Amino acid sequence: MIFNKRTGKILSQKEKFCYGLFSQLKGLMFSKRKNLVFIFDRERNVSLHNWFVFFPIDVLFLDKEKRIIEIKIGLRPFEFYFAKKKAKYLVELGEQKSGLCQIGDILKW
Repeated sequence: MIFNKRTGKILSQKEKFCYGLFSQLKGLMFSKRKNLVFIFDRERNVSLHNWFVFFPIDVLFLDKEKRIIEIKIGLRPFEFYFAKKKAKYLVELGEQKSGLCQIGDILKW
């Protein structure tokens, strides 16, 4: 479960954690709507593509304290996005719920 500590709102009741390179490269490609949490070994510049993901997603970029540092709303199919800040965690929300968050909020799972 992922929830916003500031608001107490639940963003996801079921999510998949992606630790390895293969699961991070595959992401949501060719899958149904679900929520993913990417955990990187260190903070890094993140670039995303939405190839073969046939629905829009919201993406939350988090620092090492799980604080939201950037939000991309409605990343459309076959679109690219390059994060402006380095992130340690990335949350892809297949169910668009980023409206429950704002920059500076801390997430917990």
